[in-house]
Amino acid sequence: MKTDAKITVKALISIGLLLIPAILIFIFSYFSLQVEEYYSNNWYPAIGNTLRTITKNLPFSIGDLLYIIIAFSLIISFLQWIINGFGFGFDLQYIVGGLFIVIRKLLWLYIFFKLIWGLNYDRMGIAYQLNLEPEPYQKEAVVQITKDLMDSLNACRRQMKDTIMPDQDFEKINREAYKSYQNQSMSYPFLNYRNRAVKKSLYSPLGDFLGFTGYFNPFTGEAQVRSDIPRIMIPFITCHEMAHQMGYASESEANFVGYLTASHSKDIYFRYSVYLELFSYAQGEEIILFGKEKDYPAFEQMLQFNKKYLDSLVRKDRKEIRQFFQKRKNKFSPAFGSMYDQYLKLNKQAAGINSYDDVIAWLIAYKKKFGKI
Repeated sequence: MKTDAKITVKALISIGLLLIPAILIFIFSYFSLQVEEYYSNNWYPAIGNTLRTITKNLPFSIGDLLYIIIAFSLIISFLQWIINGFGFGFDLQYIVGGLFIVIRKLLWLYIFFKLIWGLNYDRMGIAYQLNLEPEPYQKEAVVQITKDLMDSLNACRRQMKDTIMPDQDFEKINREAYKSYQNQSMSYPFLNYRNRAVKKSLYSPLGDFLGFTGYFNPFTGEAQVRSDIPRIMIPFITCHEMAHQMGYASESEANFVGYLTASHSKDIYFRYSVYLELFSYAQGEEIILFGKEKDYPAFEQMLQFNKKYLDSLVRKDRKEIRQFFQKRKNKFSPAFGSMYDQYLKLNKQAAGINSYDDVIAWLIAYKKKFGKI
């Protein structure tokens, strides 16, 4: 039995009707000030709080289960299309009809994703809220911010007398992350985080293959954190994912908001966690800038200075984290990293996966305005 041509006409009409809101959303996304005022400050907070209210008390991640359901649904739908194709003969009309179905689903996904969270990629963001102006920076600024971070790292580590880093309870970390946001909301009301919904990822065992430490599910409002990584990493990752829940979509902004909250925590464990993470970004930026100059004596001198300047326990902690991931390196992670890189670029983060490092520009701008980090 051949597919009725009327179905194709209906498909064309349905796609045309979906294109109208999709195009309107796309146009609206280019008006960042309006996105900030009408969407990110009004529409989205209501959506995010509602989703987190629904999911916060569940002991597992609804979002992780949703991914499984969607994956099975896609596989079954594809297999059904293949099986039916043998009956219909895989003629042009059948193939075009299948393409229409895919296009229609993609349009629905685009509209739903943009309305439920995705428009946050197009907002003015934390720069607008704090009146910061991140600018292209020189090597000297990066060297100084790296030294500032090392000073903070050393000071924090010396207050933690244990040679072996304690493993704080996951729920305790979540509570402290929530308190950190509440503390900062006294100075910055826009950081008033409510309805805590941070879960252990059901896919933690796959983290080495997928290359994640945490992620946010915009369709359920939940943040997921990998539970098998060195525990000292989790405070900053939690604050980073909470920033996504607050509507800071770009990775650099989520890193910076994570810094704003975790670095002002009363818990030394949290402050140490954020400085460990940011130092890695800062030193990575140093390596890039010194490498571009091809002054290898200066490059080696920089690395030796950082190594000697860091407290011995900080070096030990960093080595343990590095060894943890080196033991788990595999050939699949770069492929998934490349996919996420393309996703970020499609959402106006030109640096792709390297946009995480852009937090250094935020730190330099923040120090320039407030005189400290």
